[in-house]
Amino acid sequence: MAETKKQIIIYSDDSSVRSSIVSALGVRAAKDLPEHELHEFATGSALRAYVDSKNLAGGFRADLFILDGEAAQEGGLGMARQLKDEVFNCPPILVITGRKEDKWLAAWSLAEASVVHPIDPFTLAKTAADLLRGRSVVSA
Repeated sequence: MAETKKQIIIYSDDSSVRSSIVSALGVRAAKDLPEHELHEFATGSALRAYVDSKNLAGGFRADLFILDGEAAQEGGLGMARQLKDEVFNCPPILVITGRKEDKWLAAWSLAEASVVHPIDPFTLAKTAADLLRGRSVVSA
């Protein structure tokens, strides 16, 4: 029987950032994990509408959120905090910050992990894989 695909939600207003994340993750984050399905959002309102509609229908399932902390209009750090406050049993969140010194913001946002821009594909994939496995992560 085939394993259920992991559901990964990506949020960034910048299509090149979303593309970098998609490219880094490939078809699966690691060889020992099942394939994943990616859901991309360019606005905070679109992401919230998706989560809310799936919650109301009882069909919301996500295994990981990857949020761009540098997104314009509505940053991923605030979005992370909101998701942690409002989504029951919220899945792990990986935020992408502008600099290493922003780790405290990632901690404030309640994200389980953070990586920095520019995105290193190996670091992003490893961090995402560890979160999908349910492991604690030391932010890169």
